[in-house]
Formats: sequence, structure tokens, C-alpha cells
Amino acid sequence: MTLEEGDDAPDVTATNQHGETVSPDFESPTVVYFYPRDDTPGCTVEAKQFNAELETYYDAGATVYGVSTDDVESHDAFAEKFDLEFDLLADPDGEIADAFGVEVENDFTARTTFVLADGDVQAVYSGVDPDGHAREVLSDMLDEKLVVLD
Repeated sequence: MTLEEGDDAPDVTATNQHGETVSPDFESPTVVYFYPRDDTPGCTVEAKQFNAELETYYDAGATVYGVSTDDVESHDAFAEKFDLEFDLLADPDGEIADAFGVEVENDFTARTTFVLADGDVQAVYSGVDPDGHAREVLSDMLDEKLVVLD
């Protein structure tokens, strides 16, 4: 079952596209977006748009992570191809997806986004349309609908 608003944020650790171990701090405002596959049309649009808004997320005190079941090498090639500046977390065994309750079918992660802060899930977006989603989440955060940012 997918985590819901008010649930405790899971404790997760994964490897990013640079081969570094990452343990996100969900006490601080954080966006974790799950996407099906690297370098596919919708996933590319979503990643590029999160990247385009990244400075505004950072200025507001929020961190962004993308997660799919692709491996580190795939994430590295995807990030390099599109100059992505945020961490893509490799979840080849679906452990992070499982911790968030995100469905994985045929190695494709369901497109789902979580906003976390203060150790809790602040918002969940399911069945996301990748085009415009990064701005939608940012707008909700900046309007303080979800979390209070710096």
C-alpha cells in the first residue's frame, strides 16, 4: 500500500548515478519522485523539468531525488546525456519502491511523487502526468500547501 500523507517517512539508502551511497534526510523538505525508466519520452520530460526548476527547489531549501529500478550505469548515462544535476537513486531490486509502497510491475516503477519533511509524508501525487509536474509540486510547496520552506 502506498504511503499516505501523515505516514512516517521510510529510512532508505541507495546508490546514486555517481556510485555514491545516499541516505536522504527526510527531516528537511524533500521531493522523491518515482519514474518508470531512464531515457524514455515521459521520464525524460519529467527529469528535464525537475532539473530546470532545481535551483528554485534548492533556494527554497528542498532536495529532489529521482528513483527508478534502473541500475547505476543507466542512471549515470541518463544524467550525463541530459546534464541532470540532482541524484538519481538506483533501485534495481525495488527496495525503495517497496519502502514507499510504490507498485513495480515488469521492472517499471509506477509514476508517483512524495513530498516529505519533518520525518513525515506531506503529500503524495499518484498517476502523475510528467509534463508540468515539477512545477506543480514546486508551486504547491512555495504556496505552503505542503511544507513550510525557508
